Amino acid sequence: MTDISEDAAQKYRIPVIEQMVEVFALLERTPEGATIRDVVKAVKLSRTTVYRMLNTLSAYDFVHRSPAGSYTLGRRLLTLAAHVAPTVASYDLLAIAQPHLNKISEFLGEGSKLTVPSGDNILVVASAQGHGQYALSATAGQRLPFHAGAAGKILLAFSLHEDIERRLTKLERYTNQTITDPKKMLEELALIRRQNWARDMGEQMSGVHAIAAPVRDYQDAVIAAVSVPFVTGVDEKRVADIRQAVIAAAQSITADIRSATPEIPSVNPVAEKPVPKSTSPKTIAKSKQR
Repeated sequence: MTDISEDAAQKYRIPVIEQMVEVFALLERTPEGATIRDVVKAVKLSRTTVYRMLNTLSAYDFVHRSPAGSYTLGRRLLTLAAHVAPTVASYDLLAIAQPHLNKISEFLGEGSKLTVPSGDNILVVASAQGHGQYALSATAGQRLPFHAGAAGKILLAFSLHEDIERRLTKLERYTNQTITDPKKMLEELALIRRQNWARDMGEQMSGVHAIAAPVRDYQDAVIAAVSVPFVTGVDEKRVADIRQAVIAAAQSITADIRSATPEIPSVNPVAEKPVPKSTSPKTIAKSKQR
């Protein structure tokens, strides 16, 4: 096959789309919002052109304009992102998870949510509303910290070592319960990895606790967290019921992801045995025992 030269590749690119991508990249870097002046400076276009571009993107909910006039990424991108296949094995995370969130909220009467990593924050990509008197709700599009909250701690605990180290340098305090000591946070993350679930003791918002559990893909990598927030003062039996339901929901979503993922044969002609699909600590331990 003839390779396409760099000059040819440049020739067949569309400038207006490249400029739109630059706008998205700017808004990604500025979650607090960017003004028209910021966008004009970044894409080097006239103010009129930038206004028309932002107005069009806003009409389709790809960007959101605040009452103050600043622009942020829009909710429509959440829907698109949820339908992106994160690996060569295609599956629709949002479509798989939503029925399980609905089921757990119906069963518990509490709100539930699905959260994924997003840069230096975590992002709520799906939720279900509870029907209980004191049910707490979450909205898709919310950005939350990694270190303060059950879902964030799950995603942090199973992050790459270098990402954990980097995030431990920015442990902002939200309440008196927020863990801001890196050593204590490392201990907390080790506990989460051992027990495979996390609890928020009012670390992100006073009076609000939560339980979270990891969702894994076919390679056993943690890609999301299911969590249920609830008000303080709940007895421990109720907490145990929430924990059991959250873990079961996360496991069910994981199972559905793996069922929706086509088997990818291992290519390892030297090995006498097939390469294991999972390289989790449990799998490694079992291999050593053999």
